[in-house]
Formats: sequence, structure tokens, C-alpha cells
Amino acid sequence: MVRDDPRIGSVLIVGGGTAGWMTAAMLGNFLKHNCTVTLVESEEIGTVGVGEATIPPIRLFNDTLGIDEREFIRATKGSFKLGIEFLDWGWSGNRYFHPFGPHGRNFDMVSMHHYWLRARAQGETAPLDEHCMAWQIAKLGRFARPVPDPRDVLSTFDYAYHFDAGLYARFLRSYAEARGVTRTEGKVAGVALDGQSGFVESVTLADGRKLSADLFIDCSGFRGLLIEGALNTGYEDWTHWLPCDRAMAMPSENVGAPHPFTRSTAREAGWQWRIPLQHRTGNGYVYCSRFLDDDRAAELLASRIEGRALGDPRPLRFTTGRRKLQWNRNVVAIGLSSGFLEPLESTSIHLIQANISKLMGLFPDRHFDPGTTAEFNRIAIAETERIRDFIILHYKLMQRDDSELWRYCSAMAIPETLQLKIDHFRRHGRLIAREMDLFAPPSWLAVHVGQGNIPEGLDPLLEYRGIDGREWLGKLRAAMAAQAARLPTHGDVLAELHGVPA
Repeated sequence: MVRDDPRIGSVLIVGGGTAGWMTAAMLGNFLKHNCTVTLVESEEIGTVGVGEATIPPIRLFNDTLGIDEREFIRATKGSFKLGIEFLDWGWSGNRYFHPFGPHGRNFDMVSMHHYWLRARAQGETAPLDEHCMAWQIAKLGRFARPVPDPRDVLSTFDYAYHFDAGLYARFLRSYAEARGVTRTEGKVAGVALDGQSGFVESVTLADGRKLSADLFIDCSGFRGLLIEGALNTGYEDWTHWLPCDRAMAMPSENVGAPHPFTRSTAREAGWQWRIPLQHRTGNGYVYCSRFLDDDRAAELLASRIEGRALGDPRPLRFTTGRRKLQWNRNVVAIGLSSGFLEPLESTSIHLIQANISKLMGLFPDRHFDPGTTAEFNRIAIAETERIRDFIILHYKLMQRDDSELWRYCSAMAIPETLQLKIDHFRRHGRLIAREMDLFAPPSWLAVHVGQGNIPEGLDPLLEYRGIDGREWLGKLRAAMAAQAARLPTHGDVLAELHGVPA
């Protein structure tokens, strides 16, 4: 490439793990000519590896790379996920399901949930979850892929995966290297900046080797070696809204066939996850260190897992928030280097995917047009803040007062953008959407209703429709239950993927 050529001629990814190899796979797939892609990582530095539950957009990422689903599930020891079951959120003894997909299907211009809310006020006892195909399937431990026919209730759900993040990174490494990405072993010891522009020129490894590039991708985790360590970008702390700052992770043996859903159980100082894979179950306790010390958190987690432990509790520390810029000069932060939102709604891997997608959509040349980086940051910040609000919603709607954490959360002030959505739903049952909302209205509906934010009033249009929705809702529940009962078990589907007779 000639010296004055504006094209990016080299990309250096600093850090491996899920973020590094997802980025390398996508760049290797698209940058086929005139650009070298190098990833530097050290086997001495571990990865977080807790992002084992995902949301449906991960399927688009894999499809874009041309990855076969069967091969992917086998390589990552994955399982299927239809949503998240929440236990003891809202109040002790409560249970609700956040599904992938809507609750039922609208049969009128007024949204279906308004008919359900009116039926509830008239004495109907069927929970909202029972009108959801994803839950009807999940509660039976069954699984199938959605059908394309919109007339069929089996078209009204979506799915994602649980998988071993370390195995996914290994799988993508093979994919990336097969497409020309070069891996370099080494630990970054220094970063050199251009004296005039402040751009990163090169990184120096511990053994003295120097690696230069036009574009740098920071996948170095919480440390943010480039985005923060070299460029001092700054960090916006959200701990006052999301106070949990610690986690303990611990694998255990499976007890029975893997469930096709993630489980989140509210605890005294945070919440516990359960993620079922083919070969083990992932468990973790996310908690606030102001209200629980590390040793006690490890002890509580170990006492609450199902099945025999396969390792000791592993600690993780974090500060919820985001970098003030996720693209600064010629450095793009992807993964934990860009910020951290606790994994309550399984968004960690999605945020990796989202920044990769934005990078491909706004790929620069060597001039690094400020308008391009500004648009990237605008979108990234908006999306992160929308996800932040959705996670805060779970904490704010907590009605439990049996511990210091939950008393703090129920009383805390929240962002105006979230308060607006809570107020609209509380007054009229309306679900207000905003630009860059990752979670669509059905997700907000699940949490509002699931945690007891029942509207004071309904859509005024109901009074003009003259429709009694109770019969229709009953038929919907019956159709969904009948279809779910005909489906194969989740265990049988996984066995078939491996060529094992059910």
C-alpha cells in the first residue's frame, strides 16, 4: 500500500477472550484484501468468561459469519435459551418470565396486554406468562425453532443460546486464523502515542517487540490499556443506580437435562444466576460489597448450587458504567474495556457484538473523520444507557424490604428517561419506546407486570372497541399449551444435534 493511501492498512486487536476473537472473526471475514489484522494476547492473563447467556441477536452475528448452528452448538457445548425466569424479584415467592418474543399476538388495534389487564380486573387468574409461547415451551423443558407461518402460534417466539464463552473464543480463533488473522503471544508493557495527534502509534510487548497499526481495537478488559491507560478517556460511574460491584462464579454438575432458559434469583444482597450448558451448569452471585463481604458471598453461593461443585468460587470485581467515549482517536473499545453492565439481562456479549457492528458500519479511513467517531459514540452511548435503564427497572420495582440493598434500591432516585417509562405504564399501561432501545415493549411489559407495576388505568380506546377479550385469551392459552406439548424435549434436541438417537 502506498504511503498516501487513505485506506486502513493494519488493525491491531489488543486482548483476546470473547471480545477479541469476536472482533477478529468479523474483521477477518470482511477485510479480505489490503489490510492485515493482528491480535495480541497473553496466556498469562485470564479472561472473565462469565458471559455464557445471550439474547437473540447473537444468531445474526453467527449468521453473518456463515457459522453453522449445529457446529457452533457442538463446539461450545451450548444449549438453547427461550428467556429468563426471575424468582423472588418484586417480592419473596414471586416468579415471572422474561420471554424472547411477545405475549400472545395482537387481535385488535388495542394491544393484547390491555385486554389481559381488563380480564384480570374482572377476576381472570391466568398469569400473563401463560399467554406467551416461549414460556409455554420453556416450562415443559421443550424446544423447537420458530416456524415462519405468522398464523401459527409457534411463530410468536424467538431464541438465543447458553454456551461456554471460553470455547466460543477458541472456536472463533480457528475461524479468524483461517481467514488470515495473525495471533501474537505477548503481554503489552507500553503504549506509544504520536506527539502531535495523540493517536496510538504502537504497543511494546514485555519482550521488547513493537507492534504498530493504523487502527487499534482495545479488548483488554476492565483495564482498558489503550482507551483508558494510554488515552485517559474517562469513565462514567453508575454505581448509585446499579450498586452491585462484585460477583462470585462457580460451575457445578448438571442435575437432569438442561433447562431452555436462564434463571435469576434475587438474594439478600444481589442475585444469583443459573446457566445450564451441556456439560455443566454455570452459577454466580452478583452482589453489593457494601452489604455483603466476599467470603460470605462465596459461602452462600456454594450452599445454594444444584449438583456437585466443579470448582471453587471465583471472584470478580467491577464498576458499572461506561467510558465517556468508546471510540477515541484511533482506538475503539470493545467489550469490558468500553464499560460494564452487570449480566442480569445477558447483555455482555451483545454489547461486544453491537460495537463490532457499529465499527463495520462506520469503518474509518486513515483520516479518522471526527464526524464518524462522533456518530459511533452517539449510538454506543444511547444504546448503553437504554440497556442501563432496563436493568435499573428490575431494582427500582423491587418491593422487598428484608435487606439493606433492596430498601436502598426501592428508595433511590433513577434517571429521568426511566422514570418517564415507569410513569407512562403506571398511569395507562402504555409502553414508551425510544431510539436505540435494545429491549422492545414486550420485555418491558414482562418486568413491569412481573414485579407488580400494575397500571392504574388502561388505554382509553378499550371503551370504544366493544370487545370482551376473555374468550380469545382462553383460546390463545389453549392453543399454545397444545402446541408446546407436542414439541420434543430440549434434551432430545441437543442429542439430535450430536447425532445421538433421542
